[in-house]
Amino acid sequence: MLRAWWLASRPKTLSASAAPVAVGAALAAAAQANLGIEVFAGDVALAALLGALLIQIGTNFANDVLDFRKGADTAERLGPVRVTQAGLLTPRAVTIGTAVAFALASVVGIYIVFRAGWPGGAPILILGVVAILSGIAYTAGPYPLAYVGLGDLFVLIFFGVAAVAGTYYAQVEAQTVALASTIGLSWMPRAIALGISVGALSMAILNVNNLRDRVGDAAVGKRTMAVRLGADRTRVYYEALIFLAFAIPVGLVAFGWLGPATLIVLGAVPLALEPARHVRTGREGRDLNPVLAATARLQMAHAALLAVGLLIDAFAMSRIGG
Repeated sequence: MLRAWWLASRPKTLSASAAPVAVGAALAAAAQANLGIEVFAGDVALAALLGALLIQIGTNFANDVLDFRKGADTAERLGPVRVTQAGLLTPRAVTIGTAVAFALASVVGIYIVFRAGWPGGAPILILGVVAILSGIAYTAGPYPLAYVGLGDLFVLIFFGVAAVAGTYYAQVEAQTVALASTIGLSWMPRAIALGISVGALSMAILNVNNLRDRVGDAAVGKRTMAVRLGADRTRVYYEALIFLAFAIPVGLVAFGWLGPATLIVLGAVPLALEPARHVRTGREGRDLNPVLAATARLQMAHAALLAVGLLIDAFAMSRIGG
């Protein structure tokens, strides 16, 4: 039973939640060193990580049971096991699990709002509610996001921009007084840009998944971007997303928005070469499953190195300031 729930959470994809929160927390440390105000808040960053994981797990549970009910998951599926379709858990159990995951995420969100105070916590409250509703709407409702080609946008917003910028914003509001908060929020454009960078790799993970499943998805009316673009353009799209993930940090350094240590993120480029080659040379079906895993590893390495680079810059700036 525990293994079934573990499978339902899709652990190999949870980097999509951890990566942006790590970057948002590291950016807060860099801002603190550069701006000379209290920004980094460890408890808020950890709460943001837990909340993001719970929202993704709830979304995965909902997707598992709803795709089964819509006929998108069958015994012929090419990807990893889906617990509802495989009969490992009942639809009712997974539906309850979805509700529990989102309820726990709400509790975590209330703590973050409390730490941020009011009215500073209002945007966090709104973001949390919208994230949970969108997680349900990803597969549910008359126009589910995943079925009308909006899954990529969902991933970019909630596993990129909102996660990085939201983590950063929550720490600023939790740690600083009114005037200092205004100064801290001057770094929000950097947070948004880094959110797009991290989110691009979350989109790449989804892209590989949809490229693999596009034939079956098309048969049940699931119009993902891979179905809409076709195989060849989807492969180009995948490589463009990887390029974007690395181009943004380089651009931020070039324009002086981030310190040079951020360029350590380029150390993850070698991890992008093999999955990109496999996608470019036409891998199909189950042969894309290792590419999916490799892209998730790439995202974790990209986020880890980005965070390390930001922390190195923060340390160097604090030494200079001292």
